[in-house]
Amino acid sequence: MSQHDHEELTPTPGERFRTILKNHPEARQATIYGLLFTVFFVLIGLYLYPKFMPNVMSDNMEKGKNVIVWFTVLSAPIAGVVLGITAVALRNRHRGNTPPEDGPAIHGHGPIVGTWTVVSALFCTLAIVWGLVEMNVSSDNAKENAPSALVVEVTGSQWLWTYNYPEFGIETHELNLPIERPVIFKVRSLDVNHSFWPVQLGVKVDANAGVTTQTRTTPERLGHLDIRCAELCGLYHAYMGNSGNVLSLTDFNNWVTAEGGQVSA
Repeated sequence: MSQHDHEELTPTPGERFRTILKNHPEARQATIYGLLFTVFFVLIGLYLYPKFMPNVMSDNMEKGKNVIVWFTVLSAPIAGVVLGITAVALRNRHRGNTPPEDGPAIHGHGPIVGTWTVVSALFCTLAIVWGLVEMNVSSDNAKENAPSALVVEVTGSQWLWTYNYPEFGIETHELNLPIERPVIFKVRSLDVNHSFWPVQLGVKVDANAGVTTQTRTTPERLGHLDIRCAELCGLYHAYMGNSGNVLSLTDFNNWVTAEGGQVSA
């Protein structure tokens, strides 16, 4: 047989896969289960996750939401393959007290191993590149908006958040922000380590004793804010939270005045 004839008779990866499905019912079952699991996780990522996420009130939160949704969708096929094989293994597991006969020897399958390796590598590369790009975009936007930003000095202590507004000369335990004005949070701690997390704004930063850390965002929607501590900080860590609001400029200025602050004309 000539080399040309040999090449024509070599089965393609697709033909090999169809042969495996035809001759091995377990492979067919694993494929069906894998597809069902994949569709299930795609639907969860696209439709269920967004319904249970906090309100999106900044570009940072929007980007965080998109990362969670699309990473779920992109990882769905990998989870589908793993769970599909697991489901078949559990369904066909040995029952009874008699030891099972030895199964056929397991040999590596080059195309399958290669495909799995390439797909996994692409997913990891995409995750790293996407994350770096998102962080760089957020950082660049923050630098551009810094000159006009509202500075809020955030102090964490067991178990309370305090907010100082140097521009207006007020200090409160309620975080209120004007809409569409960039804000810089300068965060520190008076005791143990805490983590400042205004949930709906999609930013989070450690509050460490003796060090001032910063994070930036721009509130883009009116609404209620939930502030939490995201670092285990002692007995009442779960109760270390307070609230605030994103307000219109008029309402924000009225609040500052009511707190005894001075609003510039």
